[in-house]
Amino acid sequence: MIEDKTYTVTPASVKVQAGIVTGEVTEMKVTERVEKGSARVVAPAKLTGTLKLKNTSANQTVRLVAGKIQYIDAQGQPIKLEGTRTEPTLKFATYGSERLDPGQDATQSLDVEFPAEALKAKKLKEIRLELAYIPSPYREETVNFTVSIGEGK
Repeated sequence: MIEDKTYTVTPASVKVQAGIVTGEVTEMKVTERVEKGSARVVAPAKLTGTLKLKNTSANQTVRLVAGKIQYIDAQGQPIKLEGTRTEPTLKFATYGSERLDPGQDATQSLDVEFPAEALKAKKLKEIRLELAYIPSPYREETVNFTVSIGEGK
């Protein structure tokens, strides 16, 4: 029989800021699937949670390009994923979610690979989220034009 083994992440939610983009990562936890009895790992650990990002600029639109997650140990070194597992990246692919106008926010679920090494006590010190985005000027202009209405015919 297979069961989920869940590890708590403390704190479970954190506020983040990258330039004009602020946000929050919430409901973080790490889950791996193990065989009951033997404790053999059948699906490697994953970090899940919710990422909410907000454009705090008053006059720039932000286009979210990509995100990357790194796991950092107590010595400040990245903890590598084992074997053929791919580095955790975030894609902002769904139409509309990658563009944030001033004051706008977007929410995305997080479901990325997590290194087995980082599950050991006191091994993981921090999680690094790298965001790539393109800011561009955002302007709203108003134009008035004079009109008159002729007689109805």
